[in-house]
Amino acid sequence: MAATKRKAVRKAKNGERIRQVAAIPFRVSERGDIEVLLVTSRTTRRFIVPKGWPMKGKGGRKAAMIEAREEAGVLGKTLKEPAGIYSYWKRLSNRFVRVDVVVYLLEVAEELANWPEARTRQRAWLAPADAALLIDEPDLSTLLKSLKVPEPAHANPA
Repeated sequence: MAATKRKAVRKAKNGERIRQVAAIPFRVSERGDIEVLLVTSRTTRRFIVPKGWPMKGKGGRKAAMIEAREEAGVLGKTLKEPAGIYSYWKRLSNRFVRVDVVVYLLEVAEELANWPEARTRQRAWLAPADAALLIDEPDLSTLLKSLKVPEPAHANPA
């Protein structure tokens, strides 16, 4: 178990909420529609967004970008401001803890054919409303349904 995860679990034992960071990878389709990328979790195979623990020496944006590369095999640029925050109950070996997840939009520039977790995850590009239907966490589902991508992020020069 990574030191950051151990520290987070220790905090949770004291009743504190713990934090994670996540990325919502997105792209603009040829028709001009926004699509988001979901991946399956390794254990339950549910659709989720790439997420993980904060990384020592790295800001939330950078950590979210690293999680997207490792879990979804995408490279790109995270937008400066978080898209939002959602909370969920994380299952530990003997209890559940509340986790607050800061979410960053990641504009995908490249989709890798091989990536660190390719053998243990599937990925799917979906319209945000369709992605929201597949997500179990209500707060994340709401965030996806109301997803707004800033204009400059997807302006395509003609």
